[in-house]
Formats: sequence, C-alpha cells, structure tokens
Amino acid sequence: MRILGLTFAGSSTPHRPEMARFLRDTLALPVSTVEGVEADLFDLPDGSVFAVASPGGMGDTARSVGFLVDDLDAAAQALREAGVEAGPVGENARDRYLHFRAPDGELYELVERKGGAGQP
Repeated sequence: MRILGLTFAGSSTPHRPEMARFLRDTLALPVSTVEGVEADLFDLPDGSVFAVASPGGMGDTARSVGFLVDDLDAAAQALREAGVEAGPVGENARDRYLHFRAPDGELYELVERKGGAGQP
C-alpha cells in the first residue's frame, strides 16, 4: 500500500448549516459539489476536501479522515492481510473509497481518485 497524502477530512454535526456558512463566509473556502455525496464540500488549495454532513451522514462516526492511495484494491487487500476489517468499496462521481477501523477504534477511509491518484 502506498499512501500519497490526506485527501479528505469531514465532520458530521447538527449545526451543519452554521458550519457550512462559517467555512464559506469566514474561512473563504470555495464550495464544491460532487454527485453522489450527501454533504457540504469545500475545496482546499492542496486538492483535499473538507466535508460537513448531518448527524449520521458519515455512518457511525462524527469525524472522518481520508488517506489518498494510488490503488484502492491493493490497499484494501493489504489492510485485510494485516487483519484490519475493511468495508465494501463505495464510489461517487469523483472517488472510489472504503472505510476501515484503525487500532485507535476510529473510522478512517482510503480514497482513490477516479481521474488518477494525484488529481484533485
């Protein structure tokens, strides 16, 4: 498995509208839209994305961090070989991804960009 960087961070909150306004108006982050994503997305200059979802919008976690990989299938196999339970592969218009629970007990995700690993 080869981790290329962080591609995604997200938060789910009952204060989603207020948080989205803060990110857009105060932090001046550009709004992004990706078909198949049920969250407010904000693009960061390095190509990563911050997402704000409603409670339960990211499954059973309030925070999520996505690691960018160049080959999601190989990375999933490496996790499984290491005894880490990895969820099924999902996808939206931009990414393929899967969630896994790390030794700290928290959920994380591996993300492969459909246009190539280094593409924002």
